[in-house]
Amino acid sequence: MTTTTINPARHRSLGDQTWQEQAVCQSTEYNPVDPDIFFPEPEEIDKIATAKSLCGQCPVRRVCLDAALEGGDIHGIRGGTTEEERAPLHEKLASRLDYSRVNATVAGRDIHLTKAERRAVVRAAYRRGLTEQRLAWLLKITEEHAQKLYRETRRAIRNREQLETRYPSLPTEPDHKRLGRDDFGTVA
Repeated sequence: MTTTTINPARHRSLGDQTWQEQAVCQSTEYNPVDPDIFFPEPEEIDKIATAKSLCGQCPVRRVCLDAALEGGDIHGIRGGTTEEERAPLHEKLASRLDYSRVNATVAGRDIHLTKAERRAVVRAAYRRGLTEQRLAWLLKITEEHAQKLYRETRRAIRNREQLETRYPSLPTEPDHKRLGRDDFGTVA
């Protein structure tokens, strides 16, 4: 029997730039790195390969990719990806739903969230019985807005239960493929 261990995702908190200190691309006295290799022209294949190989050794590569996606960074090599490789990820970012990010937010971490992840935080907080004050704090919204979100959540759950009772053969999940953690970085 094979056992797989999944390390917990390291999600960058809002405004957190401390991860950059661990980046392999940071030039130091003992590890001089030319920042120009991370901004090659499309035909500079050797520079691209060199930059990607450095990124491949970096302990914060996925955090870097997330920061680039969340910040809309379209220039240079970030998180081991070129501008062209990041373009489809930029397009899909708004629909990202990473439950490790949702759980981290419900646990109190201050993380960048997409709209889908914010909705999932509301549902998770409601199901866990968190107060409206706590939800307001987690999402940085007013308590009135949190009350409104909980009312909408209660209504949606009630309506879903009524539909399932009335039409038990309806599919519960849409057929389209959800974006997973591996489609993005862990923080993005």
